[in-house]
Amino acid sequence: MINWKEMKELHVIAKLEQILNKWYGVELIFADGHNKIQSSHLEREYGFKNHFLKIQMGMNMGHEFMSQDIEKASENLKESSDQSWSFESYFKNIRGTATKISVDGEYIGTAMVYPYISEEITEDEKEAIVKQMVESGASEADARSAVKNLKALSSDAIENLWDLTELVSHEIVEFHEEIAKRDQRIKELNSELGDKYRYHSMIGKSKKMQTIYRLLEKVSSSEASVFVQGENGTGKELVAKAIHYHSNRKDRTFLAVNCSAFNDNLLDSELFGHVKGAFTGALKDKKGLFETANGGTLFLDEIGDTSLSMQVKLLRVLQEGTFLPVGATSPKRTDVRIIAATNKNIKLMMEKEEFREDLYYRINVINVQLPPLRERSEDIPILMDHFLKKRCDEQGVPMKSVSKKCKEKLLDYNWPGNVRELENEIQRLVVLAGDDKIITPDLLSARILDAVGGPRQGVAGGTSIGINTNGTLKAALEELEILMIREGLKRCAFNKSKLSKELGISRASLIMKVDKYGLDKRKKAANE
Repeated sequence: MINWKEMKELHVIAKLEQILNKWYGVELIFADGHNKIQSSHLEREYGFKNHFLKIQMGMNMGHEFMSQDIEKASENLKESSDQSWSFESYFKNIRGTATKISVDGEYIGTAMVYPYISEEITEDEKEAIVKQMVESGASEADARSAVKNLKALSSDAIENLWDLTELVSHEIVEFHEEIAKRDQRIKELNSELGDKYRYHSMIGKSKKMQTIYRLLEKVSSSEASVFVQGENGTGKELVAKAIHYHSNRKDRTFLAVNCSAFNDNLLDSELFGHVKGAFTGALKDKKGLFETANGGTLFLDEIGDTSLSMQVKLLRVLQEGTFLPVGATSPKRTDVRIIAATNKNIKLMMEKEEFREDLYYRINVINVQLPPLRERSEDIPILMDHFLKKRCDEQGVPMKSVSKKCKEKLLDYNWPGNVRELENEIQRLVVLAGDDKIITPDLLSARILDAVGGPRQGVAGGTSIGINTNGTLKAALEELEILMIREGLKRCAFNKSKLSKELGISRASLIMKVDKYGLDKRKKAANE
């Protein structure tokens, strides 16, 4: 249940371990609910800080003596209502303190500090320890050196030692609970995304995305051609895959080709295949994508970049279900569902006679218009969380979080590269954050900082704004921000969507700022 490796690397535990050793000369030892040592004391290269423990663990039976002590301490703690218990070790008059680690009332381990002696110990009792160590396999010189280096603690010091040991236990439990809460939140978010905000691999809770999901549910089971339009990076191929994997063709092949990546001759061969000897280098017959995807779905991305002659060939496949491989004399048949996409203005291209109208009406049976990210800014936070978890999992690092200031700047940015740009930025931030758990604004790309970093000029709705120029720049900027938002809310009758467009920021970012500065009239009224 407890990730002991994380516990050992936890900063606060490391600091407490230093204090325990410096003040009381003891070492901090962890054991799980099965009394197995989980700290590093059994590792071959472990550097012992306490000389007595080093000598003990160097004995033939040293590990067994430690295990006996841990088992005795743990069993007593399990049966006791007390949080801590002081015990005498295998070596008489050598003491340790153990404290229980419990989560939701369940005992899951022990934090133990060891070894120390009471300041009331006599010289005869010290000699008895030396004798017992020698009988257990230590040399007399090592035994005397080990006992000599033990710290003798007063009753007050022992009481303080108890408190610090309990603090270690408390920190472990608290950290474990925070990790559990985070994992639960991630599960809830994934469930939420799966149930409400996701369609196949597409994510979004905005009204525009919900409308698209409902449309895709209707068209996926049909055989109609679908035309997806939207800017680069909006997820056109995700739409194509979602349609295919929710259709009756889901068990057959899905293939995608970017039409702008080939010249006419290469695209001809790529789509329709060729026969041996059709051109220089055609050493054998090659199947094209229309033949390979027979029975499945073919996604033609950037169809707006195809030539008029290629458009004629595509039209023939759509109308007749036949195509002619390069160099062939007889046509082949295919049963392929076409999903096409472009980021270009096809209607303008048709006016200029750069795109055939008959092909347009063939591929545009169902039209899906994907909105750019700037028009669905309420999706940015859940997309950020999704990409953040995805990248952290891929890199094998603990889940990171985005600071409030950093989130504000990401919400204010216009995202010309859309979802693809957001994903790349999150990936970059995870890498640059290194071991830091919180991603701060200074890590953002220069283009984002340049685009959203500058303050607006001093007019709002045509009215000059007077700002106090005394004090810090940060305070002056906040004063300007408060004034512009307050006046804007009044002017727009608290219509945040309208005001966010006026101010040139996202609605989500505006809501965060309104909440930050306490400018929501409804919350104010509720508190009055």
